[in-house]
Formats: sequence, structure tokens, C-alpha cells
Amino acid sequence: QVHFVESGGGFVHAGESLRLSCVGSGRPFSLLDMAWFRQAPDKPRELVAAITPGRTSYADSVKGRFTVSRDDAKSTMYLQMNSLKPDDTAVYYCNGREVGGTFASWGAGTHVTVSS
Repeated sequence: QVHFVESGGGFVHAGESLRLSCVGSGRPFSLLDMAWFRQAPDKPRELVAAITPGRTSYADSVKGRFTVSRDDAKSTMYLQMNSLKPDDTAVYYCNGREVGGTFASWGAGTHVTVSS
């Protein structure tokens, strides 16, 4: 069964940057379509960025500021977050699935807090 662990969150001021990491285990990472999600207090979980072989996509709210990447040899996905805003404050989760498969159980996530 595939399992993911997120890390890299923290407390930053508006305009600063953070880099999140997501390490997967249990299945060959290269087979997985991967994505970052986030959930702010009292809001539903939302898709932030996705990465499949040769293609990335982003939520409109983060386009031009966030960059998703992956290193399949390290079974790791990254989210480089620049020009952070208070609205980016949330718990960030990663998840992935094989084509035609289902997402794994959610991990603990990593907390990102951006102060104004």
C-alpha cells in the first residue's frame, strides 16, 4: 500500500519562500500521478498542483508563485512556494495514484503559516 510523508512546512512572513517535500513508499514512485493539496481552517481541502510525466498543472491562486517537481529516483515530490501570502496558510498534503487507481489514505500533512 502506498504511503506518503510530507515535510518542510513552517512559519514565514508574507513574501518569503518555503520548499515542501513529499516522500512516497510502497509502490514505484514513477508509476504515480502526484499532487499537492491544502486545507485552510474551516475550508475544504483543495488541489494546489499536480504533476504527471511531462505535465504540471496549478490552481489559479498559486500560478506563477508555486512550482511542483519530482525526483522519481528519490521517490520524492517537491513544492517550491515563493511570494507566499497569508491566504496560503494551510495544512499541505500530498497524495498520488496510479492511472485508473485511487488516492492513498491521507497523511498528517505539513503546516504552513504565513503572517502579514
